[in-house]
Formats: sequence, structure tokens, C-alpha cells
Amino acid sequence: MRKYLKNISLFLSALLMAGVAHALPDLSTTSAQDDVFLELRDAVRKQDAARVERLAASLSDYPVSSYVEYYRLKSRIETAGEPEILGFISQYENTAIADRLRNDWLLVLGKRGQWATFDREYPLFQLKDDSQLRCYALVSRAVQGEDVASEARILLDMPRKNGDACYTLISTLKQKGQFNADDLWFQARTAAEGSSAGTIKRLAGLAGALPADVSRALDMPAAVLSRGPGTGQAAHEVFILALGQLAKKDHQQAAESLKGAESQLTPSERKAAWAQIALPASLSLAADALSYWKNAQGAPLTRHAQEWRVRMALRSHDWKAVSQWIDDMPEKVRDDAAWVYWKGRALQSAGDSQEARRYFTSIADQHHFYGQLALEELGKKITVPEMAKRVTEAEIAPMANNPGFQLALKFFSLNMRFEGAREWNWQLRGMNDRQLLAAAEFAKRSGVLDRMVNTSDRTRDEIIFTQRFPMPFKENMKTATQDLGLDMSWAYGLIRQESRFIMDARSTAGASGLMQLMPATARLVAKKIGLADYSASQINTLETNILLGTNYLRMMMDQLGNSETLATAGYNAGPGRPRAWRSRLTRTVEGAIFAETIPFNETRDYVKKVMSNAAYYAALTEGRPQSLKKRMGKVSPP
Repeated sequence: MRKYLKNISLFLSALLMAGVAHALPDLSTTSAQDDVFLELRDAVRKQDAARVERLAASLSDYPVSSYVEYYRLKSRIETAGEPEILGFISQYENTAIADRLRNDWLLVLGKRGQWATFDREYPLFQLKDDSQLRCYALVSRAVQGEDVASEARILLDMPRKNGDACYTLISTLKQKGQFNADDLWFQARTAAEGSSAGTIKRLAGLAGALPADVSRALDMPAAVLSRGPGTGQAAHEVFILALGQLAKKDHQQAAESLKGAESQLTPSERKAAWAQIALPASLSLAADALSYWKNAQGAPLTRHAQEWRVRMALRSHDWKAVSQWIDDMPEKVRDDAAWVYWKGRALQSAGDSQEARRYFTSIADQHHFYGQLALEELGKKITVPEMAKRVTEAEIAPMANNPGFQLALKFFSLNMRFEGAREWNWQLRGMNDRQLLAAAEFAKRSGVLDRMVNTSDRTRDEIIFTQRFPMPFKENMKTATQDLGLDMSWAYGLIRQESRFIMDARSTAGASGLMQLMPATARLVAKKIGLADYSASQINTLETNILLGTNYLRMMMDQLGNSETLATAGYNAGPGRPRAWRSRLTRTVEGAIFAETIPFNETRDYVKKVMSNAAYYAALTEGRPQSLKKRMGKVSPP
């Protein structure tokens, strides 16, 4: 675990000999100290304040004093006085951990409704990455008489990211007369997209529904639907919630229930009801989903629903609906590269080649899945961009002298990857391309390839693709992939997405190593290939992880029709799911459309990134232009 510090130590020694390194903080510690420090972090997570104080007191001489003090304050943030909190922020001004404490404190201030202090401190919060604080900021403005309803509707569009602060915002806007019953019921239906029963009940309660009625709609939707919509808006909306809940299990039964009750609903309620059925039907890739969306035309939709409406039109090759429904998206959404590309394809299908080219050209210089596809629509192929000049030792020296990078490396050595990445990324703010390339090179020399990739990815004009797409362990990879008849570029593309080349990477689900194998999968593959002496302790070793990972990739190829697109999905989600998604096709679709309509967010993003990575790796290794569309291929019904 200490290899990172060893690497940096050797590198700094060389700089000192060259006379360019400045004094850096001494972060050396004993294993015993580090163990106590990790216990301290764990005690904070478990909200064990007494244990936090005891452990922090024993770390009085620990060199990472800012984090010891942060953990101490974090554990009693509800009772800490303002002078103490401001004292910490002032002492560690312009550091990631000071900004983090301000984030924690702002949440307390918002919860208490201390708006004067909140309004003073919120503009000083630098990362602005907490949706709860954005909700509290709007609450503060609303209680002071501002009309923030339009901003709130945009902010509240993602149901899975809304919590107590955003509920407070909705409640406040109701009290101030800025949200009406239609707004409240839309928020309840939005919450239903994320299956948050507690939030749905609270929001429906704000709109006047009885908790027992909402519970029945969520728990026994078929029974509620059998009684009909009843009378009044609240009863109708509870009926609509029940339709959506039933549609998650049986969209056809939900559709039949709605057809029998449509005459009792208002036009706007009918549209909202069809939308409640259309989204879960889309997520199950039901062929009927497109007709449900057409019945819902004009209903207010979340971004999530708008995107799935377009995806189902794509899956059916209904390019007219694709074009129209992208146009219906808010400007910020339709400007996303995904919808720019698919709008271009819709225009191309309609025969408007000139306008389509304008759309493709606007993203063709962007180094991602859609940029690559757009480039091919313009008649070009994927190549490696002209490389920027190599960074010099003089450019790298300030990165080695950066205390924030030093702290990040310390955390990486302790396997505190979240804290390490936060400290590293904090230092990148405001850097120009040359500085970012130098920081990426420093990351490489320090043995943290994930930071090299992520840092180099941030440059706009000056690009070093070998930083963005490294190929460590090349001999191991070459042997493993050649023996199995796999494309090494594809395997590298997968590793880049899986672990960013972190040897001991471990996911929250328990996947391990470069190729992120689950323990059960590793055992299965080891048994299948006859690796008799395999033990779980080997999963993170380089040779074993690559051996098992590439063999599992080969298994996915064999089980999924030798399609890289399907096999990539299978590697992430298991082979059964891509088979099911494929079985619901009604026609042959191009690989990009299949990937776009994968109903698992993680797997959809994963497939696009792995395949994009593979195209760039192939361009690097083969030295010739590549086609992502050819690599993606086509996917046909079984």
C-alpha cells in the first residue's frame, strides 16, 4: 500500500538533487498512527462522538492535522459554535477540507433555517456540488419574498437526488403560493420514478392526499385501480400513482385499467397517467411503450422521462418522433452531445443533410462516444489527435512541490481513495492545459494512473493521448488476449473504464482488481479454465486478475454471439440481461441504438465508454483510422 509514497519519495529526491524542489510537509507516519487515523474516520461515519474525541486526542502529533480536526468537528457539527467552525475554515483557508466543512455547516444552517448566516456563507462554498444546498439556497430566497418557482422546477427534476432539503423547498413554495396542486402532484409522480415511498407519501400529503390512500396505491395498486378513479383531483392523482406502480410489474394490465377509466379523468390527467405507464414500460423495453408515450403527448415530464421517450422512438426507428421529442426537451438537455447526435441522425433520415452536418460538426471534435459517431457521419474516421509537446521537468517540478498533491498521495497510500481524489482534484482547479499535462505526468511517475488519466482528460486544446489511454502491463495483456483471440484494444478499453488501472481497486459491490471481478465470478472462471490452485487472495495479483478477466470476457463473447457490444454489456451486468434486452427487439438495430436503450444507467454508460475507449486504443496501437460504428456492429432479435 505504500508504493505510492515510495515512488514520490524517489522522484522528490531527484528534484532535490537538481535544486528545484522546495520544502514540503513531512507526512511520514507509523503504521500504528495510520491505523488510529483510519479508526477515527470510521468512528465519524458511525457517529460515535465519544470514540472520535478519544482517537483524535491520541493523534495530536499526526501530520495530517487538518483532517484530524475536521473529523473532530464533523462528529459534533450540530453543537459546535460558529467561532470554532469559522476558525477552522480560516486556518485551512482555500483547502478542500475547509470547503468540505463549510458544506457540512451549511447543511446544518439550512436545516435550522438560519438564513442570514447561510446567505453569508453559501457564496463562499466553492465546489457547489451539493443538490441539498442548492435547494436550501432557493428556500432562503423564497422566504425573503423572491419567486423561485421556475428555478425550483428545474432543480427538482432528478428524483433520486432530492432529499429533506428539497422537500423543505417544495413545502416552502406551497406555503408561499409559488407551487400549486399541479406542481405538488408532479413532484409526487417524479418521486415515484425513483421508488421512494416515503417521499411520495410526504409530497402527496402536501397536496392533500391521505397517507393511507397513498400507501394502498403503492402497496396494492391493482386493488386501488379496480375501484376506479373516484372524484376530485386527489383521488385521481392517487389513481395515477397506482397505475405507475402496477406498470412496473404489468404495463399491459395498467394500460387496460387506464383505458377503462379515461372518461373519468381530465385531459391533462389522462396524459399524466399514460406517462406514468410509459416510463416503466420503456425501462422494460416493451414494444407498447412508444404508443403509450404518444398518448402522453403534452404531459409534463422529467428529464429522465423525456430521454426515455426519445430512446423508445430510436429503438423503433421512428425518426420523426425522435426529432420532435428532442425539440421538446429544455435547451440545456437537448444541447447534451447525446441528443445533438441523435437529432442530427433524425435530420439526416428526413433528408436534411446540410442541417444534419451542422449538428454533427458541432460535436465531432469532442473525444467521446458521440463525438466519434458524429465524426463518422461526416465521412471521417477516428484517429489519434496531434500530440502536444512533452512536458518538461521544469513544468513538473511545481506539481511535485504541491502540498495538496502530497496529501493526496498520502491518502492513496492508505487506500483512502475518495479523500485522495478529492484532494487531487482540488489542486486542478484553474489549471491551464500545460499545467494539467504536467500534473498528469507527475501522477504517472507517482504510480497513480487513475489520476493521470482523469487529469489529462481535462485538457481542451493540448492533448497527450498516451496519458489519456495508457497501456501498462502490455506484455501480460498481449499474451492473455492473443491466447484467447480477443482484441487487446477492447480489453484495454474495458480496464480503463473498470479500474482506471488501479491494481487494488475495489468497488462498493465487492469487485476487485484491474478487471473488477466479483469473487463468485473469479471462482467460476478459475474452475472453468482449470486453475486448480486458485484462492481468493490472488484476485488482485496482476497475472491472475488479467487471466481471469480476459477469460471471462471470452466467455461473454462466446455466450453473446461474438458481439463486442453485447459482451461488454454482459461483462458489466451479467450475460442474462443483454440476452433479455436483445430478445425484446422487434427489428435489427445498430449497436449504438442498442447501447443507447440499455435500461440500466450504469451499464448504458459503461458500454458506450468501453467501446469508445476501444476505438481510441485501436487507433493508438494499430496506427490507422478506426470505425466505432463497425466495432459496435448491429444487434438483431434472436
